[in-house]
Amino acid sequence: MKRRMWGCVLGMALSGTALAQTPLKIGFVGEMSGQQAEYGLQMSNGAKLFLQEHGNVVAGRKIELIIKDVGGPNPEVAKRLAQELITRDKVEFLAGFGFTPNALAVAPLSAEAKVPMVVMNAATSSITERSPYVVRTSMTLPQNAHAIADWALKNGVKTVYSLYADYGPGQDANAQFRKTFSGGGGKIVAEVAVPLKNPEFGPYMQRIKDAKPDAAFLWFPSGELSVLMLRAYRERGLEQAGIRALGTGDGTDDMFLDSMGDVALGLITSFHYSAAHDSAKNKAFIKGYESMYGTSIRPNFMAVGGYDGMALIYETIKKLNGKIDGAKAVEAMKGMKWESPRGPIMIDPETRDIVQNIYIRKVERRGNHLYNVEFSHLSDVKDPGKAK
Repeated sequence: MKRRMWGCVLGMALSGTALAQTPLKIGFVGEMSGQQAEYGLQMSNGAKLFLQEHGNVVAGRKIELIIKDVGGPNPEVAKRLAQELITRDKVEFLAGFGFTPNALAVAPLSAEAKVPMVVMNAATSSITERSPYVVRTSMTLPQNAHAIADWALKNGVKTVYSLYADYGPGQDANAQFRKTFSGGGGKIVAEVAVPLKNPEFGPYMQRIKDAKPDAAFLWFPSGELSVLMLRAYRERGLEQAGIRALGTGDGTDDMFLDSMGDVALGLITSFHYSAAHDSAKNKAFIKGYESMYGTSIRPNFMAVGGYDGMALIYETIKKLNGKIDGAKAVEAMKGMKWESPRGPIMIDPETRDIVQNIYIRKVERRGNHLYNVEFSHLSDVKDPGKAK
């Protein structure tokens, strides 16, 4: 009887040792090449920074980050890569996902394999509803669109012309702006969806100018399209006509802001993160980022999404003492709170989506650089896209 008891104790000890010696693999699916390579670069940089700061061993498990390049919005490729990570590499977490189509394609696989999937950027509201194993550490477009509509209502804007990119995130942003602004007594004079491929913004801006609204709600993804859109807004004289430009922070991405130049000055946006956020945590984050990657690339919201995604995964590993069960991991994530470079954040226990402050900012020049300077905020914003 004693031999049997000691045999069980020895077996458990050996099992624990084997677990500790087994790397804990995190499969990162990101846009590491092509026109949207900045998405994957910023997210992976943020994730690697967290690893650098907190070490690569958690609860006795050595962390192995396996990065796969999906090359842009390629849902079939994302699905194939995630399947390989699950079946061949035996990852215990999936992470990354800059684009909504990629996240939506992989979500059913996470449910089937019972592997937690941490979305670090893709912002369409419905993503967390596609699998009970999806948890998001970035944002939803409705959070930001709600905040800028709320600010507009409180600051004398009565009529708005909405111009937005015709795909999931743009549709989400427009729908929420309309819901909040109209619900508060504002009037939407027109809603126009613009194809993402090679849009000519000049004629659209002329239509807005002719409609004479108080403001234009302009939503396009960060990068070249936002620059072209803002340039057309300036060139067509909308500002001189008294039509205010409103948007979410996608249009004034910290990474591209300096290159946008004076066309961005004065733009009012709402967003969950700014490199100018005044907190000790953010200053340390930026210092660490610059130490690892230099000062040529400013960390943006995607870097913070990657950083916080790793923070969530690390804390979950600690809670489970290194023994990862998919369902238990997701339960451990629900309700988790911590201080991010963006401010206080929490995982909503009901939706597995992020709860956070949304800041109202204005583009200003500080020295030789442009920044989104925060001057107001809404606290503890849940995803209004899921509000019943």
